[in-house]
Amino acid sequence: MIAGGGTWTSLPPFFNLTDTMAAVDWQNLVQGIPSLLSGLLINLEILFGLIALGFAVGIMIALVQVYSPRPFAALAVGYEWFFRGVPEMVLLMLIYFGLRQFQVRITPFIAAVIALGLRSSAYQSQIFRGAIQAVGRRQMMAALSVGMTRLQAIRHVILPQALRLSIPPWSNEFSSVLKDTTLASAIGVIEVFKKARFIMGRNYALALPIFMVVALFFLFLTYVGNWALGALERRYRIPGFEAKGAGERF
Repeated sequence: MIAGGGTWTSLPPFFNLTDTMAAVDWQNLVQGIPSLLSGLLINLEILFGLIALGFAVGIMIALVQVYSPRPFAALAVGYEWFFRGVPEMVLLMLIYFGLRQFQVRITPFIAAVIALGLRSSAYQSQIFRGAIQAVGRRQMMAALSVGMTRLQAIRHVILPQALRLSIPPWSNEFSSVLKDTTLASAIGVIEVFKKARFIMGRNYALALPIFMVVALFFLFLTYVGNWALGALERRYRIPGFEAKGAGERF
């Protein structure tokens, strides 16, 4: 770096990571990887739990919005509006500390799954609602005309098509909630972000590299998840609709 007088000066330590970190620091970084991986497993457990909860509740909310009488549809809209409008961190605090005010014993892990799952259900409900409406009324009319009940038509005709149509937008929700699992550390869940902070607390020189490792973990999981969902989309796509990466058009 050239100083004002035209002479060269060394880079600040922040920009010269290899000189700042001693060999023992790199050794500590490598030794911390198993701890980070164990924390990442907690993130994945939260992810699977909240996606399952969001999927089940989201479908029910979407069906209520589309097929139920107006009073019930209005309640579903209010549910969706609330959980989409309240910040995730506030939801975590409300579920974990709020329930404890009423003597409801709940672990931080379960609270995180419930709070993030309900938030995800609101977003997933809109994905499923759009997909159900994209199927069209004629499919329902055709099913009813051959003797199916309304519930049978929804189960055997509408939902199978709607779920296939919802895969592309659902992949965006997957990418979002995957990263949201790190918010669980705010209520005491010992996941990968918390583990990284523990390591940084013992050796501050590892702050930048340890969080770079965490970032790489999530980049990898996001890529693998979206690749798998893209393959699922191509496998179950409905002819006439766009397939990701296939160069086709509606």
